[in-house]
Amino acid sequence: MRKILKLSRSLTDAIPHIEHPYQFITFDPEVHCEAWLDLNNKIFRVHPDQGNWALADLENRMREPWFDPSGFFLCINNGIIVGFCWTKIHQDFVNQDPIGELYVIGVDPEFSGRGIGKAVCHEGLIYLRDKGIKSSILYVDEDNAAGIGLYKSLGFN
Repeated sequence: MRKILKLSRSLTDAIPHIEHPYQFITFDPEVHCEAWLDLNNKIFRVHPDQGNWALADLENRMREPWFDPSGFFLCINNGIIVGFCWTKIHQDFVNQDPIGELYVIGVDPEFSGRGIGKAVCHEGLIYLRDKGIKSSILYVDEDNAAGIGLYKSLGFN
């Protein structure tokens, strides 16, 4: 049986910028849809929720009221997307401040172990903090040891 963990962290603590050789840009629906879908499906090819997306799946998310391309970060290496962090801001909680979410995080398996995941997550966390969000969450499969290790190193519990 699949178990999903919900991890959280405060955004009021310092979030240091990580030095890296990568370029970060924000997602442009007019330019990046197909390349992002290809990478997403490569990364999550066996994932029950995130894998095997079609353009319609991406377009459905982009029509959601929470979608903001300025919070969807792409890591570019030699003109190719090699990683990403897509954020989401939950504004609909009653009697609660908005909460930021690292919604989807991925790194091309050919580029794993190079610090891209950590760097791109930091970009997402800094973006959420700069939007005035005080806390962040993310969801991760309990058996994703590498992901859990990364998120713990980012201050998620």
